[in-house]
Amino acid sequence: MFKKILIANRGEIACRVAATAARMAIRTVAVYSDADAGAKHVQACDEAVFIGGSAPKDSYLRWEKIIEVAKATGAEAIHPGYGFLSENEAFAQACADAGLVFIGPPPSAILAMGLKAESKQLMEKAGVPLVPGYHGAGQGAALLQREADAIGYPVLIKASAGGGGKGMRAVDKSEDFAEALASCKREAINSFGDDAVLIEKYVQRPRHIEIQVFGDTQGNYVYLFERDCSVQRRHQKVLEEAPAPGMTADMREQMGQAAVAAARAVNYVGAGTVEFIVEQKPDGSMSFFFMEMNTRLQVEHPVTEAITGLDLVEWQLRVACGEPLPLQQSEFKINGHAIEARICAETPDNNFLPATGSLQVYGLPAHSSFERAAHGVRVDSGVRQGDTISPFYDSMVAKLIVHGSTREEALARLDAALMQTHIVGLSTNVQFLRHVVGSASFAQAQLDTALIPREASVLFHQDKVGLPLAAAALVAHTLDQEAQAEHTAQAATAQGWIDPWARRDGWRSHGPSLRSFSSVYQEQPQVLLLTRGHAQGLQLMVDGQSETLQFQRLHKAGSEGALDITLGARRIQAQVHDHGEVLHVFTPLGATTITRVDALAHAGETQAEGGRLTAPMPGKVVSFAVKAGDGVKKGQPLAVMDAMKMEHTIAAPVDGTVAELLYAPGDQVAEGAELLRLVPLEQPAAVAA
Repeated sequence: MFKKILIANRGEIACRVAATAARMAIRTVAVYSDADAGAKHVQACDEAVFIGGSAPKDSYLRWEKIIEVAKATGAEAIHPGYGFLSENEAFAQACADAGLVFIGPPPSAILAMGLKAESKQLMEKAGVPLVPGYHGAGQGAALLQREADAIGYPVLIKASAGGGGKGMRAVDKSEDFAEALASCKREAINSFGDDAVLIEKYVQRPRHIEIQVFGDTQGNYVYLFERDCSVQRRHQKVLEEAPAPGMTADMREQMGQAAVAAARAVNYVGAGTVEFIVEQKPDGSMSFFFMEMNTRLQVEHPVTEAITGLDLVEWQLRVACGEPLPLQQSEFKINGHAIEARICAETPDNNFLPATGSLQVYGLPAHSSFERAAHGVRVDSGVRQGDTISPFYDSMVAKLIVHGSTREEALARLDAALMQTHIVGLSTNVQFLRHVVGSASFAQAQLDTALIPREASVLFHQDKVGLPLAAAALVAHTLDQEAQAEHTAQAATAQGWIDPWARRDGWRSHGPSLRSFSSVYQEQPQVLLLTRGHAQGLQLMVDGQSETLQFQRLHKAGSEGALDITLGARRIQAQVHDHGEVLHVFTPLGATTITRVDALAHAGETQAEGGRLTAPMPGKVVSFAVKAGDGVKKGQPLAVMDAMKMEHTIAAPVDGTVAELLYAPGDQVAEGAELLRLVPLEQPAAVAA
């Protein structure tokens, strides 16, 4: 077995590999960029070496530097994780040339499966079913348009060297093809350095089901069952589960054997995933077609570990050392059901726009890490409270994995775990994930890749808490804070007593007191009125409705700082976290924010200037679709930005006239930077000369 390995990656996968290596008494070397100098994976490894700037091209993609570090530190092998160099055949070959073991498949297998078009041709020869499409070498725009028209719409354009949903667009009609193709090629060249694409028939009501395969150097192959990854946004996975709901034993075996045939066709070694698109027919039957093979470990591998009880990273290390596969096909058994939720820094209600910022609060449910959890909850994470999610890398914060004896038990456990996940400091998809898990389609396993748009009415812009309870939480939290402060002040006095006339809770010797709280909820200003009387206690008026308010602190384990709040006939437990003036309220119903406005702090402020279109996050300007003097309509694309490895379109918020472009394509811009000025239609246009 190896004595030392270098992990050529970052984040949760680097921590994951480090944990398994430590259990196997293998020392590890981390590499890190400027942005990751204090990252969790750096501390998780035995050694750490700086390799360059924050951008991947200046650090994690510098394979010559990584190999140099491996040799200098005495590492015998390199684990590439996933992403970055994990599917780069040149890097795998360079490792071999340097006398290092690449913990993954041979370069020839990566090359054969790395280009989607060529891999489709190879799979056709191996007898693996394929989706109708164009996989040829010709890449002229006119040729691709003709091929798409011949296949029939809708079609899917896919970057040939791609993965992770990047460089992929669905096109519904011929007149939209050229623009989608251009966008695909831009994203592909930025992400993979190759703008070649293939075109496939877009299967209706498709499910995305993939098979985990393993091969060793002795020519043995097994499949470790399937994962359903149908719940997606932007062609990227949101929830993954194993086994796939509705999978029959016969179809599982057929897909498993097809996946093994695919791996055998390229003499595959190590962990790999063969991805299939599954067509659901009106009679309830299903057909499957080969999509691609990911020649690496997958983000969703923990659900396979949960139902098999295996450590797939350990398998990778053993196979890379030349050991045979630990088990034969007949020895695998499925135990229960597992689901993984990807917790990402993004804003689902704003087209899943990636978010950046500091994890001011990073509260997780009780869990285990990087192993099967005894109580059914596991978290794989590469960050800690206080860390920053930067614009340089993927937006994923953590993976939350649950396991249960049945799918229903796993669903309940996942919702409970998400409810206990409290993140403050940047926008995340945690509440969106709860909405998906609770949706009729997902709960009843009516799965396909269009689940999210189909269930949009119950997934987006949901207000599960509501103004009255959010207001009650604000007031209760404020009063509790004041009581805690007074208790501290009282304990600090020599007499242990405080003047009742100095109390902040509105105490009066006789008669009721009235106190108002200025707030903003769902972008609407709200004035909350609290009346305190000797007989009736606290009465809170919200939006013209007055109800009795009662609250107390919870002191049970795991609920420190939480409040038990009763408003009228409703009772709820709430955990409130301050982030500036914004209060983040977490309840069993869901989470929300409400702003506690300090009028004195905002005295003299004016409303923000209109007509400014700013960068929603740090990134690079790709292109402008308009020029100064152009008239535009609301919703019309104005500019394209590249951030967090994805393209984002900036659209006009109103009808108007473009007054000025403030940057040029290729410019790097900070979050909040004004990109262009737009004069609304009702205002006179002052176009820059």
